Amino acid sequence: MKMIKKTIPLLMAILLLLSACAVAEPAQERVITIPDISLSQQQIPDNEAMQFLKKMGVGWNLGNTFDAIKGDWNRNADEMTVEKSWCGVYTTQEMIQSVHDAGFSTIRIPVSWHDHVSDDYTISERWLSRVQQVVDWAMELNMYVILNIHHDEDQFYPSQERLADSKAYVGSIWTQLAERFKDYDEHLIFESLNEPRLVGTNFEWTFNAYDPTCKDAADCLNQLNQLFVDIVRASGGNNARRYLMVPGYCAAPANVMNDLFKIPTDTADNRIIISVHAYTPYSFALQINGTSSFSLSVPSQKNEIVSFINNLYRRYITNGIPVVIGEFGALNKNNLQDRVDFAAYYTAAASIRNIPVVWWDNAAFNGTGENFGLLQRANCTWPYPEIVDAMMTYGGYDKMPAQE
Repeated sequence: MKMIKKTIPLLMAILLLLSACAVAEPAQERVITIPDISLSQQQIPDNEAMQFLKKMGVGWNLGNTFDAIKGDWNRNADEMTVEKSWCGVYTTQEMIQSVHDAGFSTIRIPVSWHDHVSDDYTISERWLSRVQQVVDWAMELNMYVILNIHHDEDQFYPSQERLADSKAYVGSIWTQLAERFKDYDEHLIFESLNEPRLVGTNFEWTFNAYDPTCKDAADCLNQLNQLFVDIVRASGGNNARRYLMVPGYCAAPANVMNDLFKIPTDTADNRIIISVHAYTPYSFALQINGTSSFSLSVPSQKNEIVSFINNLYRRYITNGIPVVIGEFGALNKNNLQDRVDFAAYYTAAASIRNIPVVWWDNAAFNGTGENFGLLQRANCTWPYPEIVDAMMTYGGYDKMPAQE
């Protein structure tokens, strides 16, 4: 699946505070309905990993926040201002409380580290402590937290020529994070990398399993994922059995469906979660100039969702191997009812197969960019509560009716 990088242009960064204050059509003046979707639970194995997925429920991404990176316009800025450079505001405990109160059980905290390390890749104490503070806020609410390496693509480039440097970077970052968080309980999940790919090449978003370049990239990624697992497990404490998420090439679902992707070997039993991202159907969900229509009466649109989710279910879930869709969502194209229908169906299709979904919220609501915003962070309100309601209605395996 072709995807594009979920960042915002400089103009959006400058205007984001104004955007954050924009007011959506009052919910009480809209007539939006949650669709009635009739889907039943699919059979899942009875093991600890499947029970763990049930508890993760529905998730939300703290996007365009700690994953923000410096550009030419703020290269010399204080590193701590990076947190708000894309989303416009600093994260507050009230925000995390609002996410919890809306019904989300999981929060993914994407973090880019390369602007916050020394020459030997030692992470800035200020930056790491700030990330830890937000992790703690979510953990205090018994939320599940996914912590990763995000927009550090140049530092974990999956090619043989750059593999040694990539391993040095990934190894250093995860050695420090594993040590810092090793006493946290199972609510904290580590995710090795975000959408690892050959940035700037013809294969950035299009993977060819028969091409030597792609085969090499897949092998390098397998090695990086294995390094991540080995480092975390060797750090001791609760890391010995912590759930760990690993992606395939560019995190696309299709790229964990072929034999080039290898699940890392592990000293813990069945504690590896397959991590995928899927903005599907692409034309509706992610393509800015694509269709604004999603209809439950159009089989092809529903089938695009069911097809990839069912493939993951058959290859992994039925074999007791956990899967999480760490990013999904649909752009705002002034099509709220369509987005509600999409969120409901997508969540239901994943939930009946016990696959948690995590909405990508980049705090963007207006302009011509990728507007995935759900939480208005400046005032902790939800301009589109119907989308949240749709996910909560169908989110979670145990919410779905059992097969008759």
